[in-house]
Amino acid sequence: MLISQKEERERRFTLALRAGIPLLTLIALVFFSTFTQDDVFVLTIRDGVLLTAITFITIYFIYFLMNLSVQESLIDEATQGFNKKAFIQRLAQYKPTTLACINIENLQVLSEHYSAEQIDNLLYSITQKIHLLFKQHGLNNVLIGRQRGSEFVIALQEENQDVLTLLDKMVNQNSHINDIEIEYKFSVISNSNNDFEKMIIQLRDIIASQSLDKSQEITQEEPKDAKELSLIEKDVIHAIQNKTLLLSFRPLLNTKTNDIDTYEIAVKLKSLGNPHILPRVFLPIVNRLGLGREYDFMLTQHIMTLLPLVDERIAFTFNLSPFSLRDKGFQEKLFTHLQTTKVNPSRLIIQLYERKTHHDLSGYLKTLKDFRRKGMRICIDNFGSSNASMEYIKHFKFDVVQFDRDYVTDLNNETSYAMLQSLIKMSKDLKVITVAKWVDNDTQKDKLYQLGIDYIQGFGVSKPLNETELIQRYN
Repeated sequence: MLISQKEERERRFTLALRAGIPLLTLIALVFFSTFTQDDVFVLTIRDGVLLTAITFITIYFIYFLMNLSVQESLIDEATQGFNKKAFIQRLAQYKPTTLACINIENLQVLSEHYSAEQIDNLLYSITQKIHLLFKQHGLNNVLIGRQRGSEFVIALQEENQDVLTLLDKMVNQNSHINDIEIEYKFSVISNSNNDFEKMIIQLRDIIASQSLDKSQEITQEEPKDAKELSLIEKDVIHAIQNKTLLLSFRPLLNTKTNDIDTYEIAVKLKSLGNPHILPRVFLPIVNRLGLGREYDFMLTQHIMTLLPLVDERIAFTFNLSPFSLRDKGFQEKLFTHLQTTKVNPSRLIIQLYERKTHHDLSGYLKTLKDFRRKGMRICIDNFGSSNASMEYIKHFKFDVVQFDRDYVTDLNNETSYAMLQSLIKMSKDLKVITVAKWVDNDTQKDKLYQLGIDYIQGFGVSKPLNETELIQRYN
């Protein structure tokens, strides 16, 4: 039995005793004083009303307390673990050395294909399997709570590296539960300051960073200390306040002219004495702190200052958050700055990458058209990797498409080759420029040339340049 279930039973039993004993004692005294009189007892209307009223009040009071007990339950109804409020309260008492988080990445998709009862059974099964796994390894005093729909948080007195190993085992052994395929991500940190709510947010950031950069293979990292994560957060805030961006420029080779006329921009943030902060680390923090629009505008400003310093035929392609693009305030600032700087807007190519189609597709596409009317070009990244990218291109003519990495790195596979060939033909028919990234060798280059690709990018073309090298190249 889970600790949460034990505590809930104890709480309800204690509440029942506290409510019932005084009331039952009161009833007993009333009956005793009424029926043990020396005179012959005669039940009058007044006595009947009094006894009925006492009985009604007793039943109502007990029912009220039972109902209150359910409303103030410690446990989450679906999982039987601690609910959010109770879990945070228990953490303050328990003072765990390690906190871990398991997130069910595909819960939203599962909810669309299975009944609510099946999903509730699934969540309950996951809680029980987590509990059983730790119990089998001699860890009985483990707190399990549900913070959000897909998120389980675990607190325990154990070294975090051991916890990491156990969670890895949990994920590998339970990829299917009740014939339902589950996708997990998890993270672990050490407790250093007892600020548990902030630690849970940091756990979410770590998990978010694992999914952020699809172009890199994400492996489970060593667990971070909460203090280290706090320092990273301060570094991110400092970098944005002081606009300390570190840009690298990946050359795109035009296969028709055999010349480089476009650069894809990758961004890092400069840290205070630590290694530079990668996007998969700083972007979740930026978004959580509500600094996404500020970061995107800062990046765009910086890029506009570079354009006059390089050849006028050079264009830059860079990623902006769809949330920024849809924000009216961001649009106004960007369009105003574009008009002030008087740079050629066609040299700015905005990259989009979304795994899911926006719910207001027509409104979003209208927003993209506003950017295009200002002269900027629109590129969809990782094209062909999701249904969303295909849905977008059905309704919006992009200027550029960048193909998903898997097509380029797996050109020897007949299926991948045929699919890429089909996507390139479709793009040409639509008069959309095509880009293949991660081109590392001559074999890939030859096949892509045969397929009629417009641009290639990767170490097979050139290594990335830093900002100083870029400016020196054109001056």
